[in-house]
Amino acid sequence: MAEVPIANNLIIELHVPEFAPVKDFYSKLGFEIISEDVKGEYPGYMVMQRGDPLGDTMINFYGDDERVYDQSYFKQFDKNTPRGYAISLTIPVQEIHAFYEEVLKDLKDNVVQELKEKGDGKRTWKDFRMSDPYGYYIRFTELLDWGQK
Repeated sequence: MAEVPIANNLIIELHVPEFAPVKDFYSKLGFEIISEDVKGEYPGYMVMQRGDPLGDTMINFYGDDERVYDQSYFKQFDKNTPRGYAISLTIPVQEIHAFYEEVLKDLKDNVVQELKEKGDGKRTWKDFRMSDPYGYYIRFTELLDWGQK
């Protein structure tokens, strides 16, 4: 298999106690499981990917059982601490209007901000926001050049 160059070296890994709600939710957003190590001696690990003409988006998931709460760093927090606090996962999509309409069919209750036009004085774009089953905040947006000044 040929290696594909990585355009962005940031890898997102979400720690969750159960994979079933994640599989259901993210599959409705067009993500597919591309690898999964089932839990055993170690917690499970799963990678989901969403293809888009703008580029693929991958999200990694760790856990699938109560051991997720014993991870070396996260175990200092109460297990009821909201997951994803102060983090926004931003995913660019092509045809955001059509994608938003598809999201509303199955995941309307997860939308926390409807599709809106935004701007920063230099450019405008459209985006909407969602919350996943564990409270991770997701922003779907038209493609922006984040390095543009």
